[in-house]
Amino acid sequence: MAHVICIANQKGGVGKTTTAVNLSAALASQGQRILLIDMDPQGNASSGLGIKRFESQESNTYHVLIGEKTLEEAAQDTYIPNLKVSTANPDLVGAEIELVDVPGREYRLKEAIHQIGHLYDFILIDCPPSLGLLTLNALTSAASFLVPLQCEYYALEGLSQLLNTAGLIKKSFNPHLHIEGIVLTMFDTRNNLSHQVVTEIRNHFGEKVFHAIIPRNVRLSEAPSHGQSIIEYDPKSIGAVKYMELAQELLQRHAAQPVKHQKPGVDLNV
Repeated sequence: MAHVICIANQKGGVGKTTTAVNLSAALASQGQRILLIDMDPQGNASSGLGIKRFESQESNTYHVLIGEKTLEEAAQDTYIPNLKVSTANPDLVGAEIELVDVPGREYRLKEAIHQIGHLYDFILIDCPPSLGLLTLNALTSAASFLVPLQCEYYALEGLSQLLNTAGLIKKSFNPHLHIEGIVLTMFDTRNNLSHQVVTEIRNHFGEKVFHAIIPRNVRLSEAPSHGQSIIEYDPKSIGAVKYMELAQELLQRHAAQPVKHQKPGVDLNV
């Protein structure tokens, strides 16, 4: 079965979707079978892989959540071999309203993933920057969650809130949920504060912080406007190199820790 990893941070603008798209592409380039599930109504992960909003009207993540489609039907091929995406568009906002009185609404995505998990090595879920029903579905269906964390002063506040929320979800809906790791993003080598944040995060979370640090990079910012990941747009850029390093770290971690033997991991209330 696939390793199901939710990419989450309730704070916007931290590189969450950038990480979802480029980590997916980097893993796919290593021969891994990847499904990226776009759970954000803005659909930026979908457009970042070259799939336009009008191309996913009849079969997307919204239709999966309300039970009209399976994930196998919703998954679209991308221009990247080994990488499929279940797209999102603004219709996804309606899912939260339509499912509000549905029994087991928290498990809709988990049930859908269970049907197709054997087809992939990794399933990555890009969450919206909020803690509503969409994010709840994502965290309930995932074995772990990965946190992109901006190298700025207020980053730790958002992380603390996310860990508290994940702890509640672990207690009520998903007892096996654990933190996959923290990815430091938007690192500016010229900024002393960035270095201070890195030091503080590493001191507090230790080996849960990935070694690969994603820098501020113009090419990373340009790639989505071309509907490409940084791996294809500029494979020699520092952004591409760092996301490839992140993918290698993730593969090394899971090579030593198969899905069926995963442990709950660190305490989410740290």
